[in-house]
Amino acid sequence: QVQLMESGGGLVQAGGSLRLSCLASGTIFRINKMGWYRQAPGEQRELVASILRSGSINYADSVKGRFTISMDAAKRTVYLQMSSLKPEDTAVYYCNGEFSYWNSGTLREFDAWGQGTQVTVSS
Repeated sequence: QVQLMESGGGLVQAGGSLRLSCLASGTIFRINKMGWYRQAPGEQRELVASILRSGSINYADSVKGRFTISMDAAKRTVYLQMSSLKPEDTAVYYCNGEFSYWNSGTLREFDAWGQGTQVTVSS
């Protein structure tokens, strides 16, 4: 089983910065993709940023130029550096990972989510 543990959320003033971290623990053969999603009250969960094993990165238009995603595969950790934060960035931020593991001689894939960390940006 894999667990994702987020950290780094909190309260910050508009224009400030925060850095989120997400550590993956458990039996993992390979990290295929990791990403950050967010969900504001009354809204659907949306993709913020994702990074593939190849290094390919994708950002939501709303965070381009302000947020930076990075991954240290050796440490099984993905980061989200958030700068120039706006009140509309307020949400619960969830870490997501897509992993591969060996099972009875077969390489299988699975998806895992963290519990979420609150980010609140005051105006």
